[in-house]
Amino acid sequence: MGPVKMEEIKPLTLSSNLISDGGGMEARLLEFCKMGLLLDENTTTQAMSLFRESKHLLLANMSALGSGTPEETERFWFAFVLFIVKKLGPAKNTHEKIESGFTLSQILRVAKLNAVDFFKEMPQFFLKAGLILTNLYGSDWEKRLQAKELQANFVHLAVLSKYYKRTYLEFFLPSDPNDMKQSVVAIGAEPISDYLRFGWLLFLALRIHAFSPFKDVVTCTNGLVSILAILIIHMPVRLRNFSLSDSQRFVRKADKGVDLIATLSNIYQTSEDDLRKTVQKATNLIVHILKKKPHSVSESKPENLKDIDTDSFTYFEGLMEEEYLASSIQILDKDYEDAICDRDDFDERGFIHEDDSLFGTGSLSGGAINLSGCKRKYDCLASPTKTITSPASPPGSPSASPMNGSSANANFKIPSTPVSTTMTTAKWLRTVVAPLPPSPSPELEHFLSLCDKDVTNDVMRRALIILEAIFPSAPYGDRCGLQSATLMDTVWAEQRRMEALKLYFRVLLAMCRAESQILHNNNLTSLLTNERFHRCMLACSAELVLATHKTVTMMFPAVLERTGITAFDLSKVIESFVRHEETLPRELKRHLNSLEERLLESMAWEKGSSMYNSLIVAKPSLAAEINRLGLLADPMPSLDTIALHHSISSGGSQTLPALHKHETSPDKYSVVMSPKRVSTEAVGVLGERNSFTSPVKERLLAFNCFKSKLQPPLQSAFASPTRPSPGGGGETCAETGISIFFRKVLKLAAIRIKSLCERLQQPNNVMESVYSLVQQIINRQTVLFFNRHIDQIILCSFYGVSKIFHLNLTFREIIFNYRKQPQCKPQVFRSVFVDWPSTSRNGKAGQEHVDIIRFYNELFILAVKPLLVELGPAGVAAKTIRMPEENNKADGQPPGSPRLSPFTSLPDMSPKKVSATHNIYVSPLRSSKMETLISHNSKSYYACVGESTHAYQSPSKDLTVINNRLNSTRKVNARLNFDEAGLVSDSLVAGSLYPPQNGGSIAASDSSVLSSPMKRKLADR
Repeated sequence: MGPVKMEEIKPLTLSSNLISDGGGMEARLLEFCKMGLLLDENTTTQAMSLFRESKHLLLANMSALGSGTPEETERFWFAFVLFIVKKLGPAKNTHEKIESGFTLSQILRVAKLNAVDFFKEMPQFFLKAGLILTNLYGSDWEKRLQAKELQANFVHLAVLSKYYKRTYLEFFLPSDPNDMKQSVVAIGAEPISDYLRFGWLLFLALRIHAFSPFKDVVTCTNGLVSILAILIIHMPVRLRNFSLSDSQRFVRKADKGVDLIATLSNIYQTSEDDLRKTVQKATNLIVHILKKKPHSVSESKPENLKDIDTDSFTYFEGLMEEEYLASSIQILDKDYEDAICDRDDFDERGFIHEDDSLFGTGSLSGGAINLSGCKRKYDCLASPTKTITSPASPPGSPSASPMNGSSANANFKIPSTPVSTTMTTAKWLRTVVAPLPPSPSPELEHFLSLCDKDVTNDVMRRALIILEAIFPSAPYGDRCGLQSATLMDTVWAEQRRMEALKLYFRVLLAMCRAESQILHNNNLTSLLTNERFHRCMLACSAELVLATHKTVTMMFPAVLERTGITAFDLSKVIESFVRHEETLPRELKRHLNSLEERLLESMAWEKGSSMYNSLIVAKPSLAAEINRLGLLADPMPSLDTIALHHSISSGGSQTLPALHKHETSPDKYSVVMSPKRVSTEAVGVLGERNSFTSPVKERLLAFNCFKSKLQPPLQSAFASPTRPSPGGGGETCAETGISIFFRKVLKLAAIRIKSLCERLQQPNNVMESVYSLVQQIINRQTVLFFNRHIDQIILCSFYGVSKIFHLNLTFREIIFNYRKQPQCKPQVFRSVFVDWPSTSRNGKAGQEHVDIIRFYNELFILAVKPLLVELGPAGVAAKTIRMPEENNKADGQPPGSPRLSPFTSLPDMSPKKVSATHNIYVSPLRSSKMETLISHNSKSYYACVGESTHAYQSPSKDLTVINNRLNSTRKVNARLNFDEAGLVSDSLVAGSLYPPQNGGSIAASDSSVLSSPMKRKLADR
């Protein structure tokens, strides 16, 4: 069967007469395949077979997908079935062959679904039908499917397309003013010209023919900028939106005119060498695909190239002339259609058409990727800053020096977008890390040699094996026998491997310096011979390199699998890593924060987490349940095992001495977290989720309440759990580590409880009661967290508290508002893990996933009822006369556990609207500016909004003036320039500058001004 053209695919109107016996469903699926997708007989047969195998699951979950209507659930199920049949081919027990000819885009069009909803609901389908898919397609079906890679690729292309359109309009007019007959594609109020379409199609051809199937954002951005360079030298001069005489924008060579490569590299933070190579690849595509012949610039002397240095470019005469443009677009279209039929991807040509309902609205990955409506303003999702002035180095990195004495781009501003943020971070890696030597520095070698045994060779051998496993030189798909295409090309992998190695040595040296100062000893044998510590450091370094380039082939937690550690292990070095690498860009700090949040909310509670290996020592009463569920982590694999599994040749490492036995076979319980050190940086923070983040939803909240008076050495974090804690008090390292871990979980829970309470418009006493209940559960009914997400416990706690206090709050309302939370994932309330005991009331036994209401009724309430009673009036009264010793007799509560604390004090970090009639928001103060704020020597006292236009008088008078201006009817055309996180709430400013004296309150005149936004709005009325 030949390829099906997009115009032949039309949405299929399914019958609304859904019947429960499934017969009607099979008929509709047959119609979906035959009439909607025009599939051949073999493919239809495979789809029908998979549907029949999973039909009983569909009938049992008719409200579990999408909006919950049976008709929509059926369309989702059809789409998932066809997607799996297309990607995985025939089942392993059949010999049928699946013909190419339909894509995921076509499946979604026929099913009348969009990509965002499809990817959001797909994990739910996998959870329900995973066992069936394993039986039909083998245990590796999920890796072969590459669904996560496809989703990340979709999100990256979405932001890249937005980035391309914006950069195009920075240099060119949207349409030809002299030719009204020019073909355009209307996109709302903005037309998309053929010139812009040509550039996007040429970029897609570059991705297909010159890049790997799933390429990183940095490489793709280099591709887009190279296309922009080609357009600049070939587009008609009348369409230019720039002047080459702009000295602030363009870099000039002495006698050769504008250096276009240097100019674009300066503006868009690309590497000149990489950009030059990518331009050459794009030029070769024009020759081979479009069959264009290069012309000598000296002979043709086109107007386009006047005053431009053409040393790095090949000129094609007439390439962008209107008479040739239409045919070139047709050729590129045909080339793309041929490629997409083999790759099963989305039709990526549609990304520049923003009204295409195929791409959808909403958010992916629990708020990690926001798609805000049809406009999909990705440029607002990366950073609170709206613009970057001279986007050179990130904080702490060397500033870019003017090229050839030119101050080009010194004052040129570009918007801060997800792509520009990625490129700025990549520049840090390129300018700070890449120039470092790929071996330990003399100072680091000194530390390594001062151990009881010189471990320099051991450190090098380990680093080479681990990083080779993470960044394989040969395609990983080939090694594992997968049917996937090449994941990483050799050159790219080698570059990333070297970057991770250099970063590892750099941070390791900083840590050794700090440890030697704490211990007053340069012999760090305990730390530098610990296998788990080094693997965590290597994993963290590699993860930051991968996060910098925004790869889609090695997304977290893949780096943990390659290194043989767990997420809980990695958490032990995150804070130290950030603290000891002062130049680490803000985006990478945020990425590590997001990993820590994922760890706390679910990953540390999953089966196989090393947290259980510590918990079983800290709370022996939980050992039986941990062992019954099989939650303990497996022993860490040896280096030889990793090398064998990833087919890593010993090569140069063969001459290095083997590691000692105790290094490659560490104690499996050696996974305890040490108390955190004091840090003034934003470390140990609950930040926004991965990739592209929203400033409105950021939660950069530091765990300052966990600061220890003493700063224990880092090596204690990897000490034996039974070893006495350096903090004293008779605790073991396991007890100290679990106590700190639980408090961090409660901190995260407090943030989410507060946010959900605000959405539900519940009073503070409800918020405090929910938090108190969660606190009681984690200390006295810890087993409820096992193999579950903390949001599941929070949602059930909300409903339990509402019943105790007789609130008019339903589970439906709680879940409806939870859906609006940035971290929301549908599977949180649709699939809760349960392990039915033999004495279960429903007569069931074994493990399954149920919806959250069933979990609440049949498990949660039975375990938590005594705790809920304590929250009621009778329980509160009983607490006042209860002996303290009685509180330690609860299940799972070890002696010496900390008393329950009131609701955690949380800084108000979200931007808040401070005017009922104006779009004025107040953002929090960065911790790095706090000393300036409270310093008596500082002359810069912060007002809540903007700067005071007169001499400082008092908070009351200054803020009253500002409020009067905001409430005035006079319109101000100028916009306020909000620096990133540079403003704070009224109450925080007042409390920082003028704390109440002797317990007194702020004067009445001040309190009317220094009030919450809600009170201010009421006062304005």
